[in-house]
Amino acid sequence: MKMSAKGIEFLKRLEGRIIVNGKHVVYDDATGRPVHKNTLMPAGATIGYGHLIRRGEDFCNGLTEAQATQLLQQDLTATYDTIAKQINCDVLASMKQHEYDALVALVFNIGPGSAAPSNANRGLYQSTIRKYLNNKNYKDAVYPTPEHAWKAFRNRGTLDSRRDAEWRLYHDADYSGIRMNYH
Repeated sequence: MKMSAKGIEFLKRLEGRIIVNGKHVVYDDATGRPVHKNTLMPAGATIGYGHLIRRGEDFCNGLTEAQATQLLQQDLTATYDTIAKQINCDVLASMKQHEYDALVALVFNIGPGSAAPSNANRGLYQSTIRKYLNNKNYKDAVYPTPEHAWKAFRNRGTLDSRRDAEWRLYHDADYSGIRMNYH
């Protein structure tokens, strides 16, 4: 299973981008500010739709929209692999497209995780949502519902809105994305 075109557009809105002079440019994921040429790359140097720049990659000329979308598609391959390895195949086979799209958006953000208890990136592997998805009879005292488990990856800020949008997609097939609350 792959993310739908609507899911890709949903994920793009969640990930955001920095455009300067019509091109995607390198930015610091922590601050959302462009990284200027000839400056030291921050640890969270990112380009396009959430692509963390790896050693040896050069994006000093930026990316066109088509290139940024292609890079996102390439990055999603690892997310698809993670989901296929960590979510039971019968669960995946019964998922509706909007549920899968939401799961891809979540895992793209939280990462795969690992079995190591000391793993700082707990990711999907150590998540309660994985346990709920893989076992419909699963119960947890800390996260009593799948919604609570889904929204556990929060930070009292931007991620809260993202988790809410992902959950609405998963639960209600709502592709509208993040809703701004104006008081």
